[in-house]
Amino acid sequence: MTAPAVDSTGTLLLRPLSIQADDDPDSVIVGRPELGEFVSLPALYGKAVELLGDGLPVGVVQRRIEDEHDVELDVVQLVEALVDLGFVARLNDVDLPDAADAAPPPHLPWLAERHVRWLFGRPMAVLCAVVVGAAVVTLFGRPDLVPVYHDFFWSDYIGLTTLVNTAMFSVVISLHELMHLAAARSLGTPARIGFGTRLHNLVVQTDVTAIWSVPRRSRYRVYLSGTYCDLFLLAILLLVLAYANPPEEVAALLRALALITMLSVPIQAHVYMRTDFYFVLADLLRCRNLFGDGLDYARYLLRRAAAVVRRARPPADPSAELSARERRAVRIYAVLLVPAATIALGTFAIYTLPIIVSSLVQALVAVWGGLNGGSVLLGVDGGLFLLVEGGIQVLFVVTFIRSHPHWFRRRSAAAEAG
Repeated sequence: MTAPAVDSTGTLLLRPLSIQADDDPDSVIVGRPELGEFVSLPALYGKAVELLGDGLPVGVVQRRIEDEHDVELDVVQLVEALVDLGFVARLNDVDLPDAADAAPPPHLPWLAERHVRWLFGRPMAVLCAVVVGAAVVTLFGRPDLVPVYHDFFWSDYIGLTTLVNTAMFSVVISLHELMHLAAARSLGTPARIGFGTRLHNLVVQTDVTAIWSVPRRSRYRVYLSGTYCDLFLLAILLLVLAYANPPEEVAALLRALALITMLSVPIQAHVYMRTDFYFVLADLLRCRNLFGDGLDYARYLLRRAAAVVRRARPPADPSAELSARERRAVRIYAVLLVPAATIALGTFAIYTLPIIVSSLVQALVAVWGGLNGGSVLLGVDGGLFLLVEGGIQVLFVVTFIRSHPHWFRRRSAAAEAG
């Protein structure tokens, strides 16, 4: 459906919008939390949005702001942009389609703010601090409780170990992401959990774009809630191992679970992969798109170096349009982004990939032996490993393709043209 033309006599009905003060005092963030669409506008245009929401005609809004502030505003263009964003429900008495109808619904829509607010209140924070503190004190007296890498291998059967450990990892990461969702819901905003890829990693991630509708200081609750959950769970596991004296078979599984939980915490410090701490860093630096701008600047540096070699005209600096403060942060981040990502990919190629390939070969040999008169138990164990690890790799490939549809379409078109 084509929206009616906009002119100075037009009136409109806005959908429920969030208008938040931005870090820049001269701008505001306007958006629809349920749609996940947010834009940064000059403060006077934010005022125009408020007046349009009161039902005033476009021309009246423009004249009022121009008279009060002695500036020129193009409110007609603003309304056209609001229509394109899906922020307008009715224009000149014509109902417009709602883009939110086609958007995927939030997960756990029944989970209300009142259901999860207690998780982030002071009593729960005190309880978490006491439990984590008790675990730290316990570790000083029992350093043997600190998880080590061989805790991962609680069984001689690699397939069974991989299957169970993958199941435990799935539980840990599910709790981590559910805490992000609960934190967002405690602030009255929707969220969705799904798969994604970051470098060579398959990740579970929570889309909390809607938290742009809350003040910046409240967003840290959402960013840090997953790590908060991991530390609490790790502390409980260590205290159980220290004082409950579980049977050795159970203790071995608990040690493996503690190791898996512990390893999930430092991963969040990999800010070059848009992890939880990346979003904390971006908000602290007041950068709206630190990763994207940093990646663009890193590409610019590479193109500029190539231009110097070819003695060609250097490309335009994409960071030049940013404020001085944001430009400085983006340039430092970009310089760190390239070596950090290179080290991560290099470590994967040198260590992780050979381990995966070696384990796959071992599993294939075991399966082949089981089918040809060897140990059936080892063959089944190898099959379990192939099932789990193969499933993870297939899921990574499928998620990567779905996350980069334009990338693959461009390459398909290039192949056809050739």
